[in-house]
Amino acid sequence: MAAQQAASDQSKRRHKHEGPQKHIVAFIFSIVLTLIAFAAVGSAGEVNTTFIYIILMVMAILQVVIQMAYWMHMKDKGHMLPIVFMFGGAIVALTCIVMAVYWVWWG
Repeated sequence: MAAQQAASDQSKRRHKHEGPQKHIVAFIFSIVLTLIAFAAVGSAGEVNTTFIYIILMVMAILQVVIQMAYWMHMKDKGHMLPIVFMFGGAIVALTCIVMAVYWVWWG
């Protein structure tokens, strides 16, 4: 009986609920990043196109990090295997893209 209660207490401590504050902040940050991306695209005539591409890529990377950390809970303990598989998939996808570009241009 005592062992079950100790395991239950440990389980409760491990999966502590973080509340809505962090999710609200992450949502607002996602909205701000989206607005910055829209503003960058909207200023296409006045700003260098390369700068716009860089801004869009940075905003996209930040969006992915926020989405994975807060909405998919990848920042929590016990999510290392899905993270490893996602990085592995990204490496395979990047390799396929690089090889396709190599094959089309230099093949």
